[in-house]
Amino acid sequence: MPSVRHGDLWLRLLSAVTLVVVWEVAAALAASPLLPGPTAVARALAKLVGGGPLPLDLAITMWRVAASFTLAMVAGTAFGILMGHSARADSFLDLWLVLGLSLPALVIIYLCYIWGGLSEAAAIVAVALNKVPNTAVTLREGARAIDQQLLQVADVLELSPGRRLRQVYLPQLYPYFMAATRSGLSLIWKIVLVAEAVGRSNGVGFRLSIYFSTFDITNILAYTVSFVAVVLAVEGWGVRPLERRLTRWRA
Repeated sequence: MPSVRHGDLWLRLLSAVTLVVVWEVAAALAASPLLPGPTAVARALAKLVGGGPLPLDLAITMWRVAASFTLAMVAGTAFGILMGHSARADSFLDLWLVLGLSLPALVIIYLCYIWGGLSEAAAIVAVALNKVPNTAVTLREGARAIDQQLLQVADVLELSPGRRLRQVYLPQLYPYFMAATRSGLSLIWKIVLVAEAVGRSNGVGFRLSIYFSTFDITNILAYTVSFVAVVLAVEGWGVRPLERRLTRWRA
């Protein structure tokens, strides 16, 4: 296993280097301000981090991502488990689920801003509402896949409700929960930027809209690189270790 992980790390590094080289060559061939190279973007990024608005914008956006993600996961998990265990609840809520999955994200954002004003709460609720249906669908399938025989064994062993939940029920649900977490983060990252561009006066999305209006491609790419770096850090240092910990029983 260590050798496999070591080889995987080298492949990832090789992929990153290849991407930067291809980008540099494409920028040199284009020789256009519409495609700045990684060197120019790195200089702009250093300036934005050193004395620019980037750190504050990132912090504000990450707060919105965390709040929206938490709200969406709590509500989506509750609805999903309820629908997975109750046929009546599933029949009643299925239309709501389909409607939530079908509505474009921008429509939900517009409606929340119109009804709730251009406020922080409206932005967070709008982003969360876009994710709740996806989480509910995933957790509904997880609840349906629970092995009832294992629950019966827990009853025979007279496990306490707490141990039954922690040691029998939740471990079977963790893979679905992690799948919802990954898909949720990948979706919320993007929708938060749209919500900020449409109706907030700070954050990464707002700043990107300003740079777009002035055709400042270099700063757009600098912000993009910084945001992607944060996303990769959360994935590598947060989501993956949590997934390994929650699913270690499968080994």
